[in-house]
Amino acid sequence: MRQLVLKGDPPVEIHLRRSSRSRRMSLRISGLDGRVSLTMPEATDIMAARAFVERKSDWIRRHLSRRAEPVAVRIGATIPVGGRFVQITPGSVKVPQMQDERLVVPDCPDTAAGWVRAFLKASARTGFAEACKRYSDRLALPFGKITLRDTRSRWGSCSVRGDLMFSWRLAMAPHEVLDYVAAHEVAHLAEMNHSPRYWAVVARICPEYATPRAWLNANGKKLHQYRFDD
Repeated sequence: MRQLVLKGDPPVEIHLRRSSRSRRMSLRISGLDGRVSLTMPEATDIMAARAFVERKSDWIRRHLSRRAEPVAVRIGATIPVGGRFVQITPGSVKVPQMQDERLVVPDCPDTAAGWVRAFLKASARTGFAEACKRYSDRLALPFGKITLRDTRSRWGSCSVRGDLMFSWRLAMAPHEVLDYVAAHEVAHLAEMNHSPRYWAVVARICPEYATPRAWLNANGKKLHQYRFDD
């Protein structure tokens, strides 16, 4: 059995995970998609798991109620771009364009989400390319290729070869947040760890990093509430 259902209105699916390293049952609710997971020792009886979930039902529903509702990216929706909220508007354009407080996309509802995603990816690539070059120049250390992905567990990474990966959703965040994440990963070219020496490198190339880092910790999950299913 890989899941059980907490009865109620609405019913809640609980995904089960057995672990040889787990000594007790523990619940986790994903801040990205609201997935509820129960990790438990391998020998746990399913009836004991169900009883545990039912005892925690108030906690589960309370936390789920605090989650921001998903936002479908489509014509008429409002999304952040560079930290500023704009409305997705149809228009006589061949590619998306920013016009005042609007993101104007080609007038075809079925392709709106794809156009917006492409626009955000292009914006992210431009922003990261510029920021990474600026910070790598300050360290006099070259980086490899830049890759954009829609990652869930991290905003960026730096490989041992110096290749950099970033989440294109950061194009929705304020520009200084994207800039900080670029500095964070470029600093790994000098220190492939998160030691005090590493943070000293971050502070040297991006002295004001604390404020955008705090913004990301407080608001980053909200960037995942925008759904680009098209």
